[in-house]
Amino acid sequence: MKHFRKEDTVMLLIDHQTGTLQWCANRPKEMIISRTIALARIAKALNIPVVLTSSQEDRTQGMLIPELKEILPDEYAQRVKREGITNAWKDENFKKAVLEAAGDRKNVIMAGLTHDVCIVYPSRSMIEEGFDVQVVIDAGGSPTQIADDVAQQTWEKAGVRTTTINQLVADMIDSWATEDGEKTVQIVFEEVISKTGQFV
Repeated sequence: MKHFRKEDTVMLLIDHQTGTLQWCANRPKEMIISRTIALARIAKALNIPVVLTSSQEDRTQGMLIPELKEILPDEYAQRVKREGITNAWKDENFKKAVLEAAGDRKNVIMAGLTHDVCIVYPSRSMIEEGFDVQVVIDAGGSPTQIADDVAQQTWEKAGVRTTTINQLVADMIDSWATEDGEKTVQIVFEEVISKTGQFV
């Protein structure tokens, strides 16, 4: 299992929208938000390219969570607004944006809402096209735990790896005693460690 490095990785944050967030009942919404914020901050700190996408913002899905606009203003302005395509990878504009952002990078960090619809399909599609994909499971969720479990089983059968924010960061950094380690450990402490025990 190869390590992801900042130099060979691109991050995709899919449909972290205010309305879609309400459809995730299998883990606390506050957890999803804190992990998503952590991913966005880490990507910015390590200069990892990020592509944001949303689906039908003018409907119940709503806008992307405001924190993403604050942390990644340029990426937010350039977000790909999909019109109902469930597999984001099949949206020509999204695929083009990802390929341009990735360049030669073949490692993909993916997180989003919901796992059972908006993550399982693009993660599998990208595996089929030669990418190595990790889904950060605590930065997303599904309407039920059953739906989440089946989605995870489906993407793992296709070769997609499941990870958590702490595991992902520890794998990428190797040592907290480096410059990148010092940057990320502060983010992880503020967004994840400091919230330990708050989510039931």
